[in-house]
Amino acid sequence: MTRIVAGAAGGIPLKSVPGDSTRPTTDRVKEALFSRLESYDVLANARVLDLYAGAGSLGIEAASRGARSVLLVELAPKAVAVCQINAGLVNKALRNNALVSVRRGSVDSVLDSFAPVPGGTAGKSWNLVFMDPPYPLSEEELATTLEKVSLVLDVDATVVIERSTRSPEPIWPAGMEMFAEKKYGETRLWFAEPIQVGTK
Repeated sequence: MTRIVAGAAGGIPLKSVPGDSTRPTTDRVKEALFSRLESYDVLANARVLDLYAGAGSLGIEAASRGARSVLLVELAPKAVAVCQINAGLVNKALRNNALVSVRRGSVDSVLDSFAPVPGGTAGKSWNLVFMDPPYPLSEEELATTLEKVSLVLDVDATVVIERSTRSPEPIWPAGMEMFAEKKYGETRLWFAEPIQVGTK
């Protein structure tokens, strides 16, 4: 059983998605990841986007540790239902019913809905983005999604990608660069950020 590791809602058990269609992040990896994010000082008041959310444990952990808002994005109906249950648990614990929300849809379509409109309004921007795509997702598909992610990042944003250690380094879009990576058993985490215009 997975749980919220730390923060204001630490220790609360979370519901898992039934079956083997999702790959939950282990508590060990989650603890190491969030320790690193706290050292980067990116969690407090962050607007968090958890893509391919599964049970939503990464986004929910961020909420427990001080994020301002969290959106869990998932397509599979069973996973969406679990996300809604887990969001309700943490929202109740933190007494904020709007803190964690869930949106059903494909990652690319949801990202498209946030992108800036040429000549129109600015798009929604995010401080922290988690991406834990299914292993079968090709590197080309991931690269296309990363292009869309790069359009909705705040200037000081951090993007975390969780992949198998057998997967190659993601193909980064022109507006993003990798600044760290870390291996934990069979899992590798990639950390990226927007490239600041005029600094490269």
